[in-house]
Amino acid sequence: MTDADVLSRARAATRLPAQDLERARRFYADVLGLEPVDERPGGLLYRCGGTDFVVFRSTGASPGTFTQMGFEVDDLEAVVAELRRRGVVFEDVDAPGFRTRDGIAEIEGNYPSKGARGERAAWFRDSEGNLLGIGEPVV
Repeated sequence: MTDADVLSRARAATRLPAQDLERARRFYADVLGLEPVDERPGGLLYRCGGTDFVVFRSTGASPGTFTQMGFEVDDLEAVVAELRRRGVVFEDVDAPGFRTRDGIAEIEGNYPSKGARGERAAWFRDSEGNLLGIGEPVV
């Protein structure tokens, strides 16, 4: 390992703040169907598709002005429909290059490592105001 690649083998993990950890736990369980795989005072560890994220007790609040975590799915419409059935409200986004229609945006281009020509995406907020995204690569 050289000084330049000190983090190249590290695993990245998202940290999402929660002003009310029990409210967040209920949202992630009841709405998203996720249960913590570990918990400690002040934090809940979740695992999805082999990656981890943490919801932690914080006195600060998320500004919710950008996507803080994303989920990649195979069938965006089915996931959006199910989450709507569970009470999730999807954000309307009007940004350069795309606009949501019925909660879903068609985005040209994609992250370089995905090998896709674009992405379909939708965004919603968790109980703590964190902006979460759902994406489906378009090949």
